[in-house]
Amino acid sequence: MTINKLDTGQLMLREMSEQPNVLGNAILQWNSDIADICKVLPETIHGVVFVGRGSSDNAATIGRYAVEAYAGFPASLAAPSLSTRYTPHALYENYVIVAMSQSGGTPEVTAAASALKGRGSKIIAITNSSENSLSRIADLHLDLRAGPEEAVPATKTVTAQVLAVLKIASALAKSKGLESPISQLQLDRLPNVVKEVLGDFDSAERVVTQCLKANRLQIISRGLVYGAVLEAAIKIKETSGVFAHGISSADFVHGPIAAVDRELPVIIFDPGGVNSEELSNLNLRLREMGITTFISSLDRKSSLPIPQGLSEILNSIPIIIRGQQLSYLWALALGKNPDSPEGLSKMTLTY
Repeated sequence: MTINKLDTGQLMLREMSEQPNVLGNAILQWNSDIADICKVLPETIHGVVFVGRGSSDNAATIGRYAVEAYAGFPASLAAPSLSTRYTPHALYENYVIVAMSQSGGTPEVTAAASALKGRGSKIIAITNSSENSLSRIADLHLDLRAGPEEAVPATKTVTAQVLAVLKIASALAKSKGLESPISQLQLDRLPNVVKEVLGDFDSAERVVTQCLKANRLQIISRGLVYGAVLEAAIKIKETSGVFAHGISSADFVHGPIAAVDRELPVIIFDPGGVNSEELSNLNLRLREMGITTFISSLDRKSSLPIPQGLSEILNSIPIIIRGQQLSYLWALALGKNPDSPEGLSKMTLTY
């Protein structure tokens, strides 16, 4: 089966292709943005809390792991409804509150960030526009500078958000005299890795072709890239309507593994690092159960190869892009328009 990428979905395809340049420009701002972040950090930092919804929340999950792993500060994801639907009692004093919204116009993200800010705390807003309600309440605004994003599924703004939260983790590490978790060598390599992944739609097409009859998908990884598999799953769901579910391998074997059957394909993302052996063993276990599995790893012979040269957490970005490719191609294969999924709009207003 050959999926025609020329009939529809041109907005999403174009915005996906812009990611090497968007990320390259963000890398040029790396040191200056970290310096700006350091200037607004509280004198005493008790922790970091991220506020977001949807894809922003998935990028925030990557940020949460990075902050704890590399900077040693407690980090969590806020539940916005506790501030907007219930009587709030929590105040985050001496916290860094990272509020994330691609448009900057999600009412509950702005409301929750304002409600959570306690004495000594600072709000850092991450958005893709310079003037919006979220940036106006922030002590520092990190503009993604990704350019207009017209397709409903967010692509370039999500990977730009991942770099933004890694800047925050790097700044927090610097504030404690620790080395940056991301080396300049890896940053310089990133745009070329992204180009390489974007130049390989054939691998994603082969996976989609083999999974097409299932209309559902299980996506698994663990650790620093957990947020990336959540993002891959939500992108597939919103773009193609296929029910994709992202989960940690540790959570998966605690019960959900009992729900898989031979009609449910599984993609395992292995970015290298401390979880590789566990993910490999899980793949063997699933295959012994008769489950169709696909591996995305640093092995060039894997189903969805990830180019080598990046750290485990930076591999979140190629994993997210693999998810974008799968979602785009799956939508086309089902005769749907990736640019404008039915029932969705570019800005989702939740309160």
